[in-house]
Order: sequence, then structure tokens, then C-alpha cells
Amino acid sequence: METPRHIRYADVVTKVEISREALAAIKAHAATDPEHEVCGLLLGSGDRITAAAPARNIADDPRRRFEIDPTALFKALRRERAGGPGVLGYYHSHPHGPALPSATDQAMAEPNGKLWLIVGGAEVRAWRAGARGFEEVELSPSWR
Repeated sequence: METPRHIRYADVVTKVEISREALAAIKAHAATDPEHEVCGLLLGSGDRITAAAPARNIADDPRRRFEIDPTALFKALRRERAGGPGVLGYYHSHPHGPALPSATDQAMAEPNGKLWLIVGGAEVRAWRAGARGFEEVELSPSWR
């Protein structure tokens, strides 16, 4: 089935595959700091997350919000331009909350179709930031 030109690919994807290694890395990163939100980049191609790149949280209040260090983002974007994996989105943890977008997440998100993985306790859920706000995306850790 061909996607009409006026509909972006990001707006029609309802399922994303994630490598077991990337999912394990995200969970391990979240466990390193149970009091602060940790964050990083989701790398891959199309609807497959193949790697997670931890980044420093430079937010003024890392207990309640995250802000990815721009240096990490710029490095990943340079690698992408050089033929490396694409930046598909971001991940972060909610140390004392569920794996749901918070009011702060809603306010921060650009409606650009990027993925947001949120770790809340033992749960990891995927969301896409779009024109209608966050929409949940099925996360399938069965790939590789």
C-alpha cells in the first residue's frame, strides 16, 4: 500500500520494533539514577530502533524534567548525515511516575512525529509526538 504524499510516514506508523539490546540499555540507564530523569536518543531506521545512545540530562530540575545535552544530539545528527543510523526520537525516565507523557512532556514536545520512549518503573511505552498531541505506538521488542 502506498502512502499518499500529504500524509507523512511518521503519522501512519502504529508499531515500532526495538532490538532487545536497545531496550535493555534503556532500562539499565534508567536504573542508574532512581531519583532523576535520565534521557537519551533512539537510533535506527524506519520503524526499527536498533540502538539507544544515553545523553546527559541538562535540565534545571532533572527530578521533574529532562533536556538532552545538545552536544549528544549534534553528534548523532552528524553521524546520521555521514550514513549512520537516524535519530528516530528520544527516551527518558519517570522515576516516580508512570510511563505516560506528563504535562511537562506535552508542553515540551514538538509535533514532529518523533518517538518518545518513557520508562516508568518496570514499564516502557512508546509515544509519537504529533499534531494531535501524543499518540501511543505499539512497542515490539521481538526484533533481534
